[in-house]
Amino acid sequence: MTTQPTASSLEKIGDRYRAAYVAHDPRRVPISASVRFTENNIEMGFPDATWDTVTEELGPALTLSDPLTGNVGIYTAIMQRDTPAFLAIRLKVEAGQIVEIEHIVSTKRNLSGPPTPIGDVHEFRHDADLDRPVPLEERVPRAELIRLADGYFATLENNTGEIRGTKFAPGAFRFENGKLFPNVEADFRLGKYRFNERVRDRDHFLVDEERGIVMSRGFIDHKGVMDEFTLTDGTPMRSIFREPHSWSLLEMFKIRRGMITAIEATFIAAPYYARSPWTRPAR
Repeated sequence: MTTQPTASSLEKIGDRYRAAYVAHDPRRVPISASVRFTENNIEMGFPDATWDTVTEELGPALTLSDPLTGNVGIYTAIMQRDTPAFLAIRLKVEAGQIVEIEHIVSTKRNLSGPPTPIGDVHEFRHDADLDRPVPLEERVPRAELIRLADGYFATLENNTGEIRGTKFAPGAFRFENGKLFPNVEADFRLGKYRFNERVRDRDHFLVDEERGIVMSRGFIDHKGVMDEFTLTDGTPMRSIFREPHSWSLLEMFKIRRGMITAIEATFIAAPYYARSPWTRPAR
């Protein structure tokens, strides 16, 4: 019988993984000989990609854990010589070994499609509340955490101004690749993201119940068909997506008292309708 890991043991493995990654030395962390490794949705032999090019981690990192699923989530920033990047990581741990590694690495090169939101890796700091445990009286059940996170994606899809299946705390904000978007609910109620055709392949794979955080994978599709549209306040807009385009993301949601308080996402441009190697087969 396999013993369920603790949050502490998972997060220690996450810390060791980051140290091994920067040192280019997989021997520093327990990695399965049959580990599956992907970076930016491409599966390859391990180690490869930024395991070879990373030169520095810019911290502090934010580490999440889900003892029920054995998943570890990490949000951090790195340098590859003179090239900065935001990095989101998912590790799957079984019997004390890492059996799955998933990276989304966002640089300006990987954001060639419009728009190109990316912050300064040297100035960015995670909001301190993300790492704090949620008081017991402010926690909601695991299933409700997932429902509220999925409601965010439902609201983002075909955004008309309606809030669908989720709630936002006053002042809820979002960081996308280190760039602040301070008015999450207000922007949704205006319908600013009307050009989002689909938010698909949603997978809420990590629930850090102590911190009240859900970490999710997904893709946002823009068909490129929409031209002009109108915000709910009457403001005329023109879609910046002029051709088929997708975003690939690893996104997390902080939830207290049944409301999303903060969001942080690492995302990249992807070929239209790309899918992740970790995505379940379409039904």
